[in-house]
Amino acid sequence: MRVFVIIFLTALTLAAISTPLIRRLAVWTGFVDMPAGRKLHSAPMPLLGGLAIAASALIAFLLLVSILPITFQATSVIGAVLACTIIILVGLVDDRRHLPAWLKFSGQLIAALILVYAGVQVRLNIPTWLNIAVTIIWLVGITNAMNFMDNMDGLSAGVSGVAAAFILLLATFNNQHLVAALAAGILGACLGFLRYNFKPARIFMGDAGSMFLGFLLAVLCIQLRFPDNVNFVTWMVPVFIMGLPIFDTSLVIISRTRRHVNPLTTAGKDHSSHRLVNRGFSQREAVLILYLIAGAFGMVGLFITSADFLEGYVLGFSVFVFGLVAIWQLERGSS
Repeated sequence: MRVFVIIFLTALTLAAISTPLIRRLAVWTGFVDMPAGRKLHSAPMPLLGGLAIAASALIAFLLLVSILPITFQATSVIGAVLACTIIILVGLVDDRRHLPAWLKFSGQLIAALILVYAGVQVRLNIPTWLNIAVTIIWLVGITNAMNFMDNMDGLSAGVSGVAAAFILLLATFNNQHLVAALAAGILGACLGFLRYNFKPARIFMGDAGSMFLGFLLAVLCIQLRFPDNVNFVTWMVPVFIMGLPIFDTSLVIISRTRRHVNPLTTAGKDHSSHRLVNRGFSQREAVLILYLIAGAFGMVGLFITSADFLEGYVLGFSVFVFGLVAIWQLERGSS
């Protein structure tokens, strides 16, 4: 456990120190997000914050993983690093050039296929080809869901930090030291960056940051193992850990489809955070509320790890119904 604390503190320190430096680099190179009608900021905002997050998390992990008393498959680690590098590069190009949606999806698909080839995939009691399909859908879906959530100061970094905290907790309980080490790095990097990203933000993480966080968190989720339960129940754990991004993306897709708007290529102020602000909460309050909701989803996932078949599915179905009701209420309130 002490090693994970060291990794967390190292990533936290690296992010806190590197973020202001990267902010200056973004301004110097013109890597800024300009104000627009759908955006909440009124002045050019430096991007590249995702580099601080990714570098801090990965450097802390790579520097300290050698002292962990574990063995791991080099192919899986190399595949994960290569896939994450592709995601970051696609995000950086998109931040700079605004790539078409199909090109972003292509980059994400390549990264997902690299992981599958490296042996990182869902392992349910279903045919291999279906496991591979579920893996790709999960990786690409969560990557974009977290990218969607990066719509308000501090939101994506904070929600990612909450998810990483639950992954760290679950991995530690189940002696998955490699997963726990990466989760500790993500948690530290997110908190170090959040100092500069919480409202009023001084830097944005950009697509490079939100896509990297979504992709790596998705990878860690499917690597979680629960030897004291069966995966016929525990498959729901990753879904709940990433429950808020999944809910928000579902809300946006349903809302935009209902309004005959392309949900993937059209941006708008119709996310959970925007709807809370429209109901009278400040931006800070809306973000903090969503942190709490992300934590509640994580607590459900934590409970399911020890639930039997009936308990797990009753709880999962109840949360699903509650989510549908919440979407209906939010949509009704916006019409």
